[in-house]
Amino acid sequence: MALSDYVNTFGQDLLRRYGQRVHKLAINAGFTCPNRDGSKGRGGCTFCNNASFNPSARESPSVAVQIEAGRRVLARRTGAKKFIAYFQAYTNTYADVEYLAQLYDEAVAESDVVGLSVGTRPDCVPSQVLDLLADYQARGYEVWLELGLQSAFDEALERVNRGHGFAEYRQTVLAARQRGLPVCTHLIIGMPGEDRSHALESLDRVLDLGVDGLKLHPLHVVKGTSLANQWRRGEYQTLEYEDYLSIAADLIERTPPEVIYHRATGTCAADILLAPSWCAKKWAVLNGIENELKSRQSHQGAALARSLLAVGETTP
Repeated sequence: MALSDYVNTFGQDLLRRYGQRVHKLAINAGFTCPNRDGSKGRGGCTFCNNASFNPSARESPSVAVQIEAGRRVLARRTGAKKFIAYFQAYTNTYADVEYLAQLYDEAVAESDVVGLSVGTRPDCVPSQVLDLLADYQARGYEVWLELGLQSAFDEALERVNRGHGFAEYRQTVLAARQRGLPVCTHLIIGMPGEDRSHALESLDRVLDLGVDGLKLHPLHVVKGTSLANQWRRGEYQTLEYEDYLSIAADLIERTPPEVIYHRATGTCAADILLAPSWCAKKWAVLNGIENELKSRQSHQGAALARSLLAVGETTP
């Protein structure tokens, strides 16, 4: 058995649709963030590692060079021959639309790149950018707009100095859906001041608006962050391994089967990770979620099915 036997995973979805393995190639195009450059704030989110900040795309290897390097690695590791260019680091729509088009064009110019996945903030996706992404989709490319929401509670977002609220997320999701653009929403489990009930409510609010994909991340503490200082002072405690598995399984059970899980956990390099230590062990966490669902004899959408069954049993 595998996690994909219980969860609608992105890898298996791509395999079904393309008939072969399709892998994401992570690209750092050197973007900044309005929560760093002073437009909305300084220092970024409390959990964001400032040391990894790259101030200019022109100081990074070109998109084509990064794709070639990633292609070589993945070809050896998995044999993949098709790729999605994943603009991952920081806010990948935070620039003039003409400049964004240059970067995205450079990615899709590669013959084995079948599409784009663009990670960004909900408050940095103006209509011109949505139109640009919709144009790539109309040309036959796979396109995903990845929105880092983290929590649907404005109080939690304020605590981590996020610089936006749920209203901006709602506006961007509705505008993207009007254009038929698939949206993948990032949610963090274990945000300061939140518990299981907040994670469940955040998921429900995201599902109510409509979403095509989800990414779950445990909040981890890394060096060089405000969160690290809070953790050292005892002001923040990280999730226990078993709690994350349980909450992640709860969320998966409440998710409709057609929604695609792009990620069920997030990992961190051991050299900058402070806590929790299990965040450096991706496969242990994924296997743990699989085992949790297996022990429950459950799967994605099971809680929804149980709710419908209960309604049917009580209907006269």
